[in-house]
Amino acid sequence: MNETSPHITGYITYVIVLTFLLVMTFLSVAVTSYHLGSFTVALALIIASIKVTVVLNYFMHLKSESLFLKLCVSGVFLLFALVIIITFIDYLYR
Repeated sequence: MNETSPHITGYITYVIVLTFLLVMTFLSVAVTSYHLGSFTVALALIIASIKVTVVLNYFMHLKSESLFLKLCVSGVFLLFALVIIITFIDYLYR
């Protein structure tokens, strides 16, 4: 980081993020109780990716890092998404 001032996040922000993550966890558990076919897994993965984004931004402080590091992390998740998509395509045509 080239910035001289540290990034400080208040406790209220962490409480809000924790509450949001708990709500999303309860939502992902609730989604599994409904039979939506293959959309159940897709919806659970979408909820999980939202939770991962929140954790990366607030708890790992990615929102205050350089653009290069953000692009590297985005590339890893893009590769992960590609592997998941290929797995779903393989599962669909079996």
